[in-house]
Amino acid sequence: MKIQVKVRKVISIGVILLLFSFYATAQRDPLFESEEILEISMKGDFDKLFKDTQGEPQYFDFSLSYVDNSQNTPGFPLKVRTRGHFRREMNICTFPPLLLNFSKENVLNTIFQNQDKLKLVMPCKGEKFLLREFYVYKLYNLITDQSFKVRLVKLTIEDLSPKPKEYEPIFAFLIEDEDRMAERNQMASVDQSLIRPESIPIPDFLRMAVFQYLIGNTDWSIQYRQNIKLINVDKASLPVAVPYDFDHAGIVEAPYAKPAPELQMLSVTERRYRGYCMEDMQVFDETIALYNSKKEAIYNLYSDSKILDEKSIKSATKYLDGFYELVNNPKKLKSEFQYPCLEEGTGNVVIKGLKK
Repeated sequence: MKIQVKVRKVISIGVILLLFSFYATAQRDPLFESEEILEISMKGDFDKLFKDTQGEPQYFDFSLSYVDNSQNTPGFPLKVRTRGHFRREMNICTFPPLLLNFSKENVLNTIFQNQDKLKLVMPCKGEKFLLREFYVYKLYNLITDQSFKVRLVKLTIEDLSPKPKEYEPIFAFLIEDEDRMAERNQMASVDQSLIRPESIPIPDFLRMAVFQYLIGNTDWSIQYRQNIKLINVDKASLPVAVPYDFDHAGIVEAPYAKPAPELQMLSVTERRYRGYCMEDMQVFDETIALYNSKKEAIYNLYSDSKILDEKSIKSATKYLDGFYELVNNPKKLKSEFQYPCLEEGTGNVVIKGLKK
């Protein structure tokens, strides 16, 4: 009897491991597992699409094809619309950001299988700044899996408007869907409103807030979900904040990026820690240790790049130098990270952005 019980336990454990392996495999997105540049082509009326920058965006019929590993070009229809606020509504970008809406039946057995809607970030004021933002996402991927994965694409535009324009192929990048990012981390998206920064577990909050400081990004808030998504294990657990949309970061240095006037900053390249007041500096020790442990990988991300231009690599490296010099200087670190505790400062200003 004892032997039979042991055998049953072994079988049960084996079944559990098999199911776990199946579940993990099912959650994988081959679209975001590869580091290769994905070549895609989109056909449709780009004149109507690119001019749709005011009011509620509408979907347009398009088709998409891509080059797979066998150099075949699978294709399928989809819906496409413009999205966003600043980059869409302010009419400052050459190309507005897009949202690709897939039909599950149309993308079966393609690299887009299981995708529903995906954001496509388009170059606003040149590919240089798009690539810089792409690398910010890759940087945070080095810090935590609770981050959005991205995939760089080379996009060929085939304009089918009555007066078609010729476009050169451009770089763009896809951002992982929020729900699939949450699922990948065995979590779910949080819809609950009125969540304050203090509601985020301190280690998770500091990891995110120090990252924002590293890249020089002040365009975010927990309260208004400004460029922040929240995920948690279940309704009884505390949420984790996942940042996105980094074109206003100092490390990107987009020509149109400006800090909110309420922050009283001269430039986005100026760093400002925007966490809440924590007077005990020891709470930062674990987070600073984390970023120091990732230092070599972060620098290598830029120095080993075959895509970024030399100027962007040097600029990013210099910007990283400033961060690491400061966080490893206790006096400077205290001055910067206790800024939110100053009553006369702007550390407690909440960014609302252009949300309506």
